[in-house]
Amino acid sequence: MGKKGKKEKKVKGAEKTAAKMEKKVSKRSKREEEDLEALIAEFQQLDAKKTQVVETTCPPPSPRLNASLSAHPEKDELILFGGEFFNGKKTYLYNDLFLYNIKKNTWMKLDIPNPPPPRCAHQAVVVAQGGGQLWLFGGEFASPDGEQFYHYKDLWLLHLNPLKWEQIKAPGAPSGRSGHRMVLCKRQLLVFGGFHESTRDYIYYNDVHCFSLDSFSWTRLAPSGSGPGPRSACLMTATSDHSGIIVYGGYSKSRAKKDVDKGTIHSDMFLLKRDGKDDQEKWAWSRVSPGGVKPVPRSGFTGGVCVSAGARTLLFGGVCDDEDEETLEGDFFNDLYLYDITKNRWHPAKLKGTKSERKKRRRGRRAGDGDGGQSEETAEDSASPQEPTEIIKEIVTEDGTVMTIREAVPVARAESESEEEEDEEEEDEEEGAAASLVEPCARSNAMATVKGGRLYLYGGMFEVGDKQVTLADLYSLDLHKMDKWDVLQEMDPKAQEWLEESDEEDDDDGDEEARGGESDEESEEEESESEEEGDHPCVQAGESLEAYQHRTEAYWLKLARTNMGQDAKDKKVQKVAVAMAKVFYEDQ
Repeated sequence: MGKKGKKEKKVKGAEKTAAKMEKKVSKRSKREEEDLEALIAEFQQLDAKKTQVVETTCPPPSPRLNASLSAHPEKDELILFGGEFFNGKKTYLYNDLFLYNIKKNTWMKLDIPNPPPPRCAHQAVVVAQGGGQLWLFGGEFASPDGEQFYHYKDLWLLHLNPLKWEQIKAPGAPSGRSGHRMVLCKRQLLVFGGFHESTRDYIYYNDVHCFSLDSFSWTRLAPSGSGPGPRSACLMTATSDHSGIIVYGGYSKSRAKKDVDKGTIHSDMFLLKRDGKDDQEKWAWSRVSPGGVKPVPRSGFTGGVCVSAGARTLLFGGVCDDEDEETLEGDFFNDLYLYDITKNRWHPAKLKGTKSERKKRRRGRRAGDGDGGQSEETAEDSASPQEPTEIIKEIVTEDGTVMTIREAVPVARAESESEEEEDEEEEDEEEGAAASLVEPCARSNAMATVKGGRLYLYGGMFEVGDKQVTLADLYSLDLHKMDKWDVLQEMDPKAQEWLEESDEEDDDDGDEEARGGESDEESEEEESESEEEGDHPCVQAGESLEAYQHRTEAYWLKLARTNMGQDAKDKKVQKVAVAMAKVFYEDQ
């Protein structure tokens, strides 16, 4: 009894501390939010002028992340709402609404009177009743410079037949937040976690709130047991029998020292279970230890989408930031994992490929390896269930910035690809596009949903140095066949304009110096480097990549060293030089 009482006292103390922190953050952010409320009010005044529903066939939506993508409960359509976009100088928030027709592969924009104001990092849940409903809660709005934030605590209902927005005003709603998670559990919407941020402070939540679809009322749950710590952007899904929810992973920040923030990527899993009925129901947290091959810890993943009648959920992509004393590099992922809720096991989703693609890969490998080569089908059949191997790829941009991408690939494929880099290049040349399956590029903060047994993936972002590339591509994957990703909508990331923030930070020494804020000496170095870029060693007729890299190795090493500085490690310079030579070779 003594230990139990001590534990309960400790929990109550933590709740008091969290309440004090929330009050402190709320007070400091109140003034900021009042400024943004005026801007939000202007958007609402413009939307108030809409008096009728207008449906317009349109091109695909613009690039964005942290939007919501939902499957229509009664039609072969997807519903995209909101999101954000950053071009290097300005942050854009959206409240546009789109319908994607799966059969026709077309988009339609819906202008409906009195919509929710612009936002991102909100949550949306579909309910199959009354002709179809989309419930939306919370999210955030940011000032154009991205320095001030407004966190919503409003609840909206989109009636899908007929089309109509309705704000649901009910007492006891959760505090304003974004990055939270919301799922449908029987006749209840359960909201967990999220965060609230101001210019100086922030707070992460681990509270659980319930909205009844019958009584239209909010209730804050008080589960027993030890639950997850405060976090945002976790995976949350209902159990197959809808008696509870699963929470996995997420991200949080804490302030270890004054003005020093430390980020934490969580990889733990919890079950929130409900017992009893109606007024006598009780909720309890318990820790879950899943088996199988677990995902590499990461943040910004896309997950929580139910598959196979709620028996499985999935996780795609994400990013893991590697921070040292000098740099912060993000390793982005494009791997897909499935979690079997019933068996409590993770396993990586491996693409099988079509029969024709498997034959081409096997034929190409035999031609390259001779009689000693092993076919891919044989390798797959004999492989033990191991964790996918990660292949690290480095992409060099025009300004010399290096982006590191980790791609998880099946073991059988990884073993053949990682033997020697030279063999990999020759195989790429001989087999071409048929040698590898098309996959979405590595990314974080994408949107995903499942409809008719297919996974649909839209947008998201990845980083190249200090630049953020926001995507607007659309892929689908048959979760039964698991053969290949279908490209429904393509996008060329190179076509996206990026505006440098430093334009406003420099003196009046010219546009080139203002762009990077460098000294005259550094500007001269950049000019000389740009002149040299036009004099890269040419690729000779019929010359292979391996031969070209060998012939021009000294040149690319010198150029990489110049770009990276004398303090860069030789091993890193060598990798960058190889990558730069490869990029130039492939562009010729």
